[in-house]
Parts: sequence; C-alpha cells; structure tokens
Amino acid sequence: MTTSALPAFVSGRRVPNLWDAAAILCVLAGLVLVAHAASGTLAPLPAANTIHLGLSYLPYYALRTTLRMFVALIFSIIFTLIVAPLAAKSRRLGVILIPALDILQSVPILGFLSFTVLFFLNLFPGRVLGAELAAVFAIFTSQAWNMTFSFYQSLTTVPRDLDEASRSFGLSIWQRFWRLEVPFAMPGLVFNTMLSMSGGWFFVVASEAVTVGNTTFLLPGIGSYVSVALSHSDLPAVLYAIIAMLVVILIYDQLLFRPLVAWSAKFRFEMTSGGEAPDPWVLSVLRRTRLLQLLGELIGDIANRIGGLRMKLPMPVVTAKSQKPSRVVDGVWFTLVGIVVAFAFWHVAEFVAESVTLGSLAHVVLLGFYTLLRVAAAMIIVTAVWVPIGVWIGLRPRWARLIQPVTQFLAAFPANLLFPIVVIVLVRFALNPNIWLMPLMIVGTQWYVLFNVVAGASAFPGDLKEASANLGIKGLLWWRRVIIPGIFPYYVTGALTASGAAWNSSIVAEVASWGHTTLTASGLGSYIAQATNEGNSAHIVLGVFVMTAFVLTINRILWRPLHAFAVRRLTF
Repeated sequence: MTTSALPAFVSGRRVPNLWDAAAILCVLAGLVLVAHAASGTLAPLPAANTIHLGLSYLPYYALRTTLRMFVALIFSIIFTLIVAPLAAKSRRLGVILIPALDILQSVPILGFLSFTVLFFLNLFPGRVLGAELAAVFAIFTSQAWNMTFSFYQSLTTVPRDLDEASRSFGLSIWQRFWRLEVPFAMPGLVFNTMLSMSGGWFFVVASEAVTVGNTTFLLPGIGSYVSVALSHSDLPAVLYAIIAMLVVILIYDQLLFRPLVAWSAKFRFEMTSGGEAPDPWVLSVLRRTRLLQLLGELIGDIANRIGGLRMKLPMPVVTAKSQKPSRVVDGVWFTLVGIVVAFAFWHVAEFVAESVTLGSLAHVVLLGFYTLLRVAAAMIIVTAVWVPIGVWIGLRPRWARLIQPVTQFLAAFPANLLFPIVVIVLVRFALNPNIWLMPLMIVGTQWYVLFNVVAGASAFPGDLKEASANLGIKGLLWWRRVIIPGIFPYYVTGALTASGAAWNSSIVAEVASWGHTTLTASGLGSYIAQATNEGNSAHIVLGVFVMTAFVLTINRILWRPLHAFAVRRLTF
C-alpha cells in the first residue's frame, strides 16, 4: 500500500506535533479554570459575604467576571440570530420587536435587577447559582440589544443583486440565511460583539451586586471589587482593578477577537481584492497544529452541511397581488397589539398610582428633559469627534489591528473608576455637577458610534475606494459623496444604540460617589438610582416608564426615519 493511499491522518500530515501538544495543554488549562470558577456557583448562598481587596484575590475575581460575561455573550448571540431575522423579515413582528428592543436597550440595568433577582433566586433557592444567573441576565441586557440592532441593520441592507442571485439559484430561506445574510452581516456583527463584551464591563459593578430585601449580596468579581474599593476610598485597589481589566481584555482580544476580525474580513462585500493583512499569531499557531486543524475542518464541514440543508420552510408565492399587505389582517394584528399595550399601560398606571401624584409625575417628566439635554449634547460631541476618527481607523487595517485592544479597553472602562478623579476635581473647583458629570455619560456612549463607524469603513467596498481615487474625489466632496453614504447605515445603528446606552448609563453618569462624598445631577438616572437604593418599586417603575417613553419618541422621530432612509437610498 502506497503512502498516497493512506488516510490523511495516517500518512503523516495529521500526525500530532509539538504545536498540538502545546495547544492541547492550553485548552485543558482553560477547561480547568472554567471548572474551578463554575464550582463556586454551586455553593450555598451565604447570609453575608466579604470581598477582599488584596491583590492575590484579583485573578479569581477576574476569572469569575469573565466567565459570566462569556456566558451572557453566548445567550446574546443566540438571541440575536433569532430576534433580528424575525424583526427584519416580518413586517408585523417588526412592529412589535423593534419598539420592544428600543425599550429594552433604554431600561437601566438597575431596572432589570430590581424585578428579576427574586425570579432567578427562586429557581435555585439558597444557592449562589440563582444570584449568578441574575448577574448573567443583567450583563446580557448590556450586550444583546446592540448586537441585535447590528444584525438587523445588516439584514435590511443586503445588496439586492446578491439577494436576487440567491433566489435565482433556488436557495431556500434557510440556505439564504446561512450562506448570504449571515456572512454579509459578519464584519459588523463581530465588531459589535466586541463592543457588547466591553459594554458588559461597563455595567459590571451594578450587575455583580444582587439585592434581596435589605440584603445585598456581592458576587465574587471585579465589579464587586471595584464597588468595595470605591466605598472604602481605596485608590490602590482601584488601580489594581484597572490593571486586572487591562490584562483580561488583552488576553481575550488576542485569543478570540483578533482571530475573529481576521476571519470576518473574508466576508467583505467588494469586487476587487483588498490588501492581504497578516494573520494574527493565534491563527498562525493553529495552522501549524494538526489535530486541532483536523477538528476545525470537521466542525466547518458540519456547519457547512447544516447551512446547506434544504429545509422546507413556507415561502409565499410572490405576485403583484400578494405584494400588497392585507388591510384586514393588518387591522386585526395592530388591534391586538394595541390591546396588549393598553393592558400593560393600565397595569403600570395602577401600580404607581397609589404612591405617585400628578405633581410627582410632572417632576419626573421634567427630570427626563434634563437627561434628554445631556443625551443630545453627548451625541453631538461623540459624532463630531469619533466619526472622522472611526473612518480613518477603518480604512487602515494595520492601524485598526493596533488600536483594537486599546479601544476595547477604553470601551470596557467602567465610569465608576473615574469617580475619584471626577469628585475630587468637581469639589476642588466648585463645578456644577449638572454640567460636569456629563463626561461620564460620554464615556459609556462614544464607543457604540466608534465601533460601528470602524465596521462600516472596514466593510466599505474596495472598488468604490479605487473609483473615487481614480476620479480625483477628495476633501469635503469625498466625505459628502463617498464615505458618509457608505458608512451611514452603520452610523445610524451605532447612534441608535449609543442614544439608548446614554439613557441607560445616566444611572451611573448622574451620581458619582467617592468615600463619603456623593455628587448628584438632576435627571432621570439619579432619580432611578435613588429609588433603587430606597427600594421604592413604584418610583423605579415610574422612572423606567418615563425613560422608555422618551426613548421611543426620539427613536420614532429621528433614528427610525434615518434608518429607513439608509435602507432605501444608501444600500449598495
């Protein structure tokens, strides 16, 4: 029997080598760390808990926090792959899902925790696992909406010629989804996955503090570590937390996100071949292994077979008559939706009516306008600063690879860690908190715009760049006619999520504490934070309701029309 007749594995090309041994050891070490962190979730829920500020405890706390964030990220990806296609492909479901996502992205994380903690704790009575699930759900709420909006934007801007080609080839709905729509959305989705991971870090302090009645249980993690360090005015501990965050972010950037970005680049929509970027070192190492490369090929083959299944999903026959929506069905559907909304509104009003007067309602609405002014100012500043920078980064892949971990770290930087500097400066110079606490809001919103603009500029077709260069289009004309139309759908997605995140982050940006000093700005965020600290459920519901009303109104007046314009006029 000749060597060529042997299977690939036996012939020597798949015989394990030293790279396999090193890779397998790393994988086993990772599994051991995950098992060690997961074992703590099965312990009994203690009556009191202590977070140690010693440096030796930080690695374990970082491991627990990172594990929670990746579990939440997995659920966010599943949620994105289910909800975004339903909203994009069904007009009637979109009427419900898109406003629901608008509401959910604007609800402060404290609003979710206030009403979900008891549910998760009752699933596993007396166990840490219930509190862990509550924390994972809170982190999920800071990740899922951004990814869903990104995928929704990509699904609604798939090039028409590619969609028509897939239909002419007879691809089923299932095949079009996995072979056209998901690959087309992949560059933007990967960037927004990185941003969602960073968004989880931003709210990690609130998510790891689980309150039941008058008792607050601090889960072991960097967020709880930061919370205790701030309450004790321990500046060295705050610095330790920053260093630990930086190390963790660099690790998963190198091991996960950098390879994902390089892999997603092959799905860019362009007619000309772009410059070949060098592979990340992780991909280079994996290509030198043999067992892991075989495993990767096996997984890829299985995924390709699943994506190629001709699943018999119902497909309506498209005719001139069927293209017109049924007014009767629409009328019944929207009537049912209206009844459900009215029923929910009635229950909210009934719940808050016992402890809320018309005067207090007017006061909360006024606080909403204060927060609205801060959100508008933050969006103007963020757009003016980060759109040019994002375009510059996105059009230069080499710089994008260098800046990627830096932007991830800055996006993950919790605003709470800036409290010492902010409080000291505002007290020292007697500055007005209503104005000078606004930078904390910018800290939590600017990265949504930057990451989406970078994703848009990175996905900008190379043939259009070459055409504009050959035609000598430069300066302001290039911005107006070339790049802004090209990145506009991505910018709208980033601005929409940034706007919702700005409202969400107001609970952090309008209250800054350091030791025994607390600075408060007038607004909905500080109102909800105060109501949460007091355990006043009626005021929490009122604040969240008013905030969602503001967000829905702004989205309907501004962001949704801009998104429809981008889909209608600015799609390649």
